[in-house]
Amino acid sequence: MGPAILFAPADRPERYAKASERADAVILDLEDAVAPAAKVLAREHLVNNPLNPATTMVRINAVDTPEHALDLAALARTEYRTIMVAKSENTAAIAALAGWDVVALCETAAGVLAAPALAQLPHVVALMWGAEDLVASLGGTSSRFDDGRYRAVAVQARSQILLTAGAFDKVAIDSIYADIRDLAGLADEADDAVASGFGAKACIHPSQVSVIRDAYRPSTADIAAARELLAAADRAGSGVFAHRGQMVDGPILAHARETLRRAAP
Repeated sequence: MGPAILFAPADRPERYAKASERADAVILDLEDAVAPAAKVLAREHLVNNPLNPATTMVRINAVDTPEHALDLAALARTEYRTIMVAKSENTAAIAALAGWDVVALCETAAGVLAAPALAQLPHVVALMWGAEDLVASLGGTSSRFDDGRYRAVAVQARSQILLTAGAFDKVAIDSIYADIRDLAGLADEADDAVASGFGAKACIHPSQVSVIRDAYRPSTADIAAARELLAAADRAGSGVFAHRGQMVDGPILAHARETLRRAAP
């Protein structure tokens, strides 16, 4: 599954194929993107308009809502096996979903604190965080400053989810960038996601896909520098050495290998 994951409302089947063509993976959304009155029809659209299960996941409603069981019943009529569970925070309830590959969406204060327990479940394959629901769960009004920077609590939650995913060898998915017109801001945030270690970033509009892909695709210069560094390491043998005036040790070499891994077709 590639780095740009595009949300598509499940009640808009005309968007399914377009989303699948434009992004690396699709999240068919039965939760926030669908009004309560449209959820029944959205489930039918989900069943009757299949996408590739290998590159599609379905966001279902939280486990403590009446919609949750209905979502699962609809999914049982499809070939989809990866689900994103909204407002994941109840470890026992997520454990009961052992027949599915689960992306735990930690978007409440309780969810962020529960992330280590959720990540230890073997069928939880990834963690994602959500900024606005998180701030709403705290009684706040905005996750970002006017210039687009995250407030401190959002930065902490983002970091906690990334650290937790890394500690338990799960994929970390970065949250969406809501300002669709601000592609420069998205590019900066996607660059940070790559450099920090997020395996993918979710998006809400097709125009954001190429920006995220560009962030995850190393430049020609980055690839050349990584190859040069690894070649220098081979010549130096084991241990710490200097390259172009910089100290190089194991972690720096790991960064270079990751660059080449992302560059591979």
